[in-house]
Amino acid sequence: MASTLTESWIQGPHSTNFFTRYFKADSPTAVIVFVHGFGEHCSRYTELHSQFAERGVSVFTYDQRGFGRTALDKEHKSKDSSYARTNWVNEMEDVAWAIQHVQKELPGVPVFLMGQSMGGGEVLGFPTEGRTSPYASTIASLSGIIATSPMVEQTFPVNKVLRWSLSKLAFLTPYVLFPADLVPDELSRDTSIGAAYVKDPLVKPSGSLLGLMDMLDHGEDLLKSRCHNWPKKLPLIVFHGTDDRITSPQASRAFFDAVGTEDKKYVSYPGAFHELSNETEDGVKDQLLKEAVAFIETHSTPIPETSKL
Repeated sequence: MASTLTESWIQGPHSTNFFTRYFKADSPTAVIVFVHGFGEHCSRYTELHSQFAERGVSVFTYDQRGFGRTALDKEHKSKDSSYARTNWVNEMEDVAWAIQHVQKELPGVPVFLMGQSMGGGEVLGFPTEGRTSPYASTIASLSGIIATSPMVEQTFPVNKVLRWSLSKLAFLTPYVLFPADLVPDELSRDTSIGAAYVKDPLVKPSGSLLGLMDMLDHGEDLLKSRCHNWPKKLPLIVFHGTDDRITSPQASRAFFDAVGTEDKKYVSYPGAFHELSNETEDGVKDQLLKEAVAFIETHSTPIPETSKL
């Protein structure tokens, strides 16, 4: 099935200019709102997103607040946008905005929320804000959640004393940058992925104190309490590699087990690293695509519409 890619700058919450990408499928059966991970940008997922579109599933994605071109493109970014200037509250606002934007442009088309790593933690967190969530109607409109290698807990947690110190500093100087580089070879068993990651000018090895603390704190809250707020009728599928050295597959599974919906599936890939969509070994990336598309097809009804995106 043919597809087209459109890149646009769209104003979102707090008058922030977001760099967006829309992979348009002909007569889409569904659309994914995709949220990327920490310190990176949405263009790293071009292959995955184009493959979804070729299978009839459109994808709308954006460089998150504080990351990618949304933060670093001097010509187009908002005046108050800067690298790693983000927090959990704003991230939830941005997710809601992206979903609502897609629903306006593709009325009647089932919407799925998908995220990787930090973005995976966000898409698990978005439906678990509780009964007082300002996004209740938006959450209720979703057809399903897809999380890959979600940040629930780190595989190797930060030292507790350092974590406590950073949390205090985050209160005083929230957007001061702190080193948070990943080991490139831990992204995928395909070493070319790590090499490209290091050379990518839009990838930065640091984060703001507040952004980092929010990512870790709210990730852990998913397992401690938020899991009990999961909407009973909201379908969920979680993917994780057993050898992920960045986000914990054990914590991911524990969250999944605690979620109170019967319509859920956990997919584990033995030996796989963090970025499943870049894991060529054992055919993991192909299996991920196949499983995700099957989940979407099972939980959506094709409703062809004319897109205005």
